[in-house]
Amino acid sequence: MYKVIGADKAEYGPVSEEQIRQWIAEGRLNAQSAAQAEGSTEWKPLSAFPEFADVLDVESTGTQLPPPAFAEPGKSPLPEDILIRDFYIDIGDCISKGWDLFKNNFGVLFGGVALYFVVEIGISLISQIPIIGILVSLASLVISGPMMGGLSYMFILAIRRYSVSATDVFSGFRKRFVQLFLGYLVMLLLTMACFIPAIILAVISLIPTIIHHGEPTIAHVGLMILLFLLGLIPVIYLSVSWAFALPLIIDKELDFWPAMETSRKVVSKHWWTVLGLSIICGLLSFVGLIACCVGVLFTAPISIGAMMHAYEKIYSPSQLQNA
Repeated sequence: MYKVIGADKAEYGPVSEEQIRQWIAEGRLNAQSAAQAEGSTEWKPLSAFPEFADVLDVESTGTQLPPPAFAEPGKSPLPEDILIRDFYIDIGDCISKGWDLFKNNFGVLFGGVALYFVVEIGISLISQIPIIGILVSLASLVISGPMMGGLSYMFILAIRRYSVSATDVFSGFRKRFVQLFLGYLVMLLLTMACFIPAIILAVISLIPTIIHHGEPTIAHVGLMILLFLLGLIPVIYLSVSWAFALPLIIDKELDFWPAMETSRKVVSKHWWTVLGLSIICGLLSFVGLIACCVGVLFTAPISIGAMMHAYEKIYSPSQLQNA
């Protein structure tokens, strides 16, 4: 058994030799990572442990060779026990790490988020044009999922210290385009469907008023507001439950429905915590939006970074439960 110091300078362990070999293969540890064997008080680089020489590509002389290329992030599978193991999220820590990520990768993440908003704003403006706008609005349903998935993926790559460029925001179009589109569309339709019972009940309650050509009373208005709020409850539940569906599609290469179900089942263990993180991130982005709108280019990356750090905490195969 061993203890190790991760790239975030935090101590993890005790863990087995097999687990450390897995982390090395994933690029989360390298030859310089500090480790301590069980029963020892001395911290040494992993290159000093002969049992890891093969996976580190370290020669018997102790000379370190160039590290192997990292595996494609999307090829990293979900932990086999993902549906049964527990996790812990510190909201403050996620926000702090989101800020650090943005600060350390300012140019790339700022540029990627700016590109995302340019596309979204451009579509919104063009959709105002008669006739053409309808087609553009329909097209936005096709590209929204890949764009959101690509934005998440760019932050995931940055968290894992991969080489990132602002154009990675478009990676959803070359990776898992169809599944990201279907995932976004199905989640949108299902959340909208939550309001159907409320709409039906509201219409039924208004039928007598419509027949007699009367005006809706305060009671009718109050009832419609109540029905809307009741419909909002499942919408909030599903939105939080599916918070990590698109990242799972593009990062773990799950199809849209398994990704939605995996996200829902795992998040349900600590749904209120994920809700709290989502609210804080939403408020942070809103503050940036009201700050002359441009401020969202600075606050949105922090919010996205915080959410993706939570994603890594929950779904990473190398994440320890006592971390």
